[in-house]
Amino acid sequence: MFVTLSAVAQTEGTARPRRPRFHFDATNPDVHDPVMAREDGVYYIFSTGMRLSSMASDDLMTWRQGPALMPDVPQWATTAVPGYFGHTWAPDIQKVGDTWVLYYSCSTFGKNGSAIGLMTNKTLNPASPDYRWEDQGMVVRSEQHTTPWNAIDPNLLVDKKGRAWLTWGSFWDGIQLVRLAKDLKTPVGSPRTIARRYQRRGMNEQVPKEDLERAQQAPEAGANAIEAPFIVRAGRYYYLFASWDYCCKGANSNYKTVVGRSKKAEGPYLDRRGRDMASGGGEIVAQRDDRYYGVGHNAVYQFDGQWYFVAHGYSVAHNGASKLIIRKMHFDADGWPVLD
Repeated sequence: MFVTLSAVAQTEGTARPRRPRFHFDATNPDVHDPVMAREDGVYYIFSTGMRLSSMASDDLMTWRQGPALMPDVPQWATTAVPGYFGHTWAPDIQKVGDTWVLYYSCSTFGKNGSAIGLMTNKTLNPASPDYRWEDQGMVVRSEQHTTPWNAIDPNLLVDKKGRAWLTWGSFWDGIQLVRLAKDLKTPVGSPRTIARRYQRRGMNEQVPKEDLERAQQAPEAGANAIEAPFIVRAGRYYYLFASWDYCCKGANSNYKTVVGRSKKAEGPYLDRRGRDMASGGGEIVAQRDDRYYGVGHNAVYQFDGQWYFVAHGYSVAHNGASKLIIRKMHFDADGWPVLD
């Protein structure tokens, strides 16, 4: 994110460069893992950052920085996740009843010793006297060398029957799904895998050589490069969006956004050709183009009858900086999402 260098300091006769300063770009902001909400005509983006980052806009075009969300780094999180000190990943925000619920990820790069927590608030407006994020504690946890999945990148779905589901996952055994109790915090039963990048059998033969080399940078995670699930209901279907391949490498990022759909919240989620996402299926929605090296970690919303696709992309014009993408979206005659 650091895009400029400040002046050079002189210390005891030796020039020492100061730490680069981040300058917020109001019309083309840097962001990672964005999710969006709207309240009282104001749009809010929440994203990865120290104690979680936020920004707001009245028109989806010009943004202003907001406060960090966490009042304090939760003690339970630093205990449960060794190496986590407050840099918090991949939130998910939704309103359930009259309460805003926000899930967040506590982890460290390349390891699946991770946890997902929950915060709640009555309002998203920092100027309101009712504005106060209250931590509700841990929802799910994965233990390094023990759990076959990674507890990051949460997303909440409330289905048409009013049942709550939590989906999450990154690498390891892919995208997980579990029912939640009415408290939106307690898992009901055991999670199961609903999407993978590659089928587990013969994975090494399926993975391109370039991606196998990238996987060696985080060997515990392996090459099952899928993460960032987001499920939304539209018409007769539930749509599962996910990100394939590698983020976070600037101009070397090759993120892709894929989708499958199901008539049931619990799946199976099939792509346009009928392939199950649990066995490597997925229809590509967004990928590398002239403007971005990769596009991923998306969310999908409908405001005033218009669908929006929200993601981050590694900008060609900004040397691979991770920039906010908001594009209008519609569903084609066969009911598949298409970016405008």
